[in-house]
Amino acid sequence: MHQISHNDIFSKLIFTMRRNKSNIIIVILFFIVISISYFINFRFDLTSDKRFSISQQTKQFLAKVDDEINITVYLEGDLNPGFLRLNKAISEILNEMSVYSKHAINIKFENPSKANTEIERQKKYAELQLSGIEPTMIYERDKEGKSIQKIVYPWISANYKNKTINVKLLKNIRGVSGEENLNISIENLEFEITDGLRRLTNSTISKIAFIEGHGELNDAETYDISKSLSRYFQIDRGVLANDATILNAYKAIIIAKPTSPFSESDKYIIDQYIMHGGSVIWLIDGVKIDKENLSKTGLTPAMSLDLNLTDQLFRYGVRINPDILLDVQCTSIPINIAPKGTEAQFEPSPWFYAPLLLTSMKHPISKNITEIKADFCSSIEFLDENKRLNATLLLATSDNTHIITTPTTIDLAQTPKTTDKEYFNMQYLPVAVLVEGEFNSNFENRLKPKEITNSLAFLAKSFKTRQIFIADGDIIKNETNGIASDSTTLPLGFDRYMNQQFGNKEFIQNAVLYLTDEEGWLNLRSRTIQLRMLNKKAIIEDKLFWQILNFTLPLVFLMLLGIVYQNIRKRKYTK
Repeated sequence: MHQISHNDIFSKLIFTMRRNKSNIIIVILFFIVISISYFINFRFDLTSDKRFSISQQTKQFLAKVDDEINITVYLEGDLNPGFLRLNKAISEILNEMSVYSKHAINIKFENPSKANTEIERQKKYAELQLSGIEPTMIYERDKEGKSIQKIVYPWISANYKNKTINVKLLKNIRGVSGEENLNISIENLEFEITDGLRRLTNSTISKIAFIEGHGELNDAETYDISKSLSRYFQIDRGVLANDATILNAYKAIIIAKPTSPFSESDKYIIDQYIMHGGSVIWLIDGVKIDKENLSKTGLTPAMSLDLNLTDQLFRYGVRINPDILLDVQCTSIPINIAPKGTEAQFEPSPWFYAPLLLTSMKHPISKNITEIKADFCSSIEFLDENKRLNATLLLATSDNTHIITTPTTIDLAQTPKTTDKEYFNMQYLPVAVLVEGEFNSNFENRLKPKEITNSLAFLAKSFKTRQIFIADGDIIKNETNGIASDSTTLPLGFDRYMNQQFGNKEFIQNAVLYLTDEEGWLNLRSRTIQLRMLNKKAIIEDKLFWQILNFTLPLVFLMLLGIVYQNIRKRKYTK
């Protein structure tokens, strides 16, 4: 018997290793990659719109959360394809967020409609309603064409350290199709979820202020927006007095519909607040109108409103014109069309003095917000005096607008027709602009008002900051029902006659968040996911063709693959 020596074994091993050198290298590299992936987390999103990725600031935020978060998703159950897509998108983004979270994010899906009895189901609905989670009614057609109604809850509930917050994830923009609303909701998922989680985990509260002392809107008239903003900020109100440092603690201030002139000391305090990096939302009327007299007599004078701010706003790059904008795209009011002496008969009529302003899709403040309800608004101009400012249009009228210059008399008896193209001959006039950059001081080369105390170091040019100018104070004003203690506040932007909700509250809230946002959170609202909708007509007409194709094509492919494989084996082993 031939004896194999140790040298022969070693030689054969070396020979085998040389023959399989490439395979061994691949195996080694594979184990190296596996080992690295254990310590380093990396994920690839190959989609063009990065729909499966989250932003860097979200990752950084999640890495700082110091305890686990429990999230319940209520969008579950028998859902149509559109809501199934939203459900899947919610699941994907929550799972992606859990990967980057320092502590566990526990995700649970719950179907509120699942219950053993109808009594239990209604009890669950009532509990959700009590906690602020409201249902959404959807109407569909079954296979027989009958209309059916379903209840869904496009909400999540997040719990952190025994604190709970509810977040609605479905957008409902007027004039937009259901598919587009669902797509917009998916685009906004990261912003809405992180917005809720940041409010839930935030331990420090910033401050903003409403300026008073010049006939501005009172507490009741700004109640709804104050309630909304109170989820993010401590809100103060007050007069400026003469202390130049009084605004130092505030991240932004709101000047809401002043009606009396500003003193030079007030202007100086606001000016230096801006120069030191402060942000302001100016809601300024360009024209003075007696609305009560107009409603009683149908006539009222309209004249320029002098607030002693023209020079200051000019230095900041804007001018609010003393005019009134009428628009075919407007709200409606009830008009009595019955002859005198007969029973009143009301019919909705266009109220051209209350335009429904278009929102810009190019900025996160106004993107995907329905029209903004205005009332006797004016036009606004951007005047780039110092070439260091950038202006972004936020709100504008429609392409059927008319300008009334002042002074004049408004006569409701001379109401134009909506079809009068010669009258409504202006287009897309600006009503609100965002201005960013380095502003020039209104008090450069001027003496400081002698009343000022605790003066800051004077700056003639500001740090980089932001301001928003809106040529209508009523955009932030909510209506009320009733009188005194019996009155109730209507939601900001709600029109009682049209029974519709407009986008005023979301617009103002986004504006404040943008001005106070140092990390770029609101930019998440700029995310765009392309909506790839199927051709419903083609689906119905060619339904049988696509069913046959989807059923037979995979079988044909497998048969061809089997034939090719058998031929290859036959040739190989025949040789």
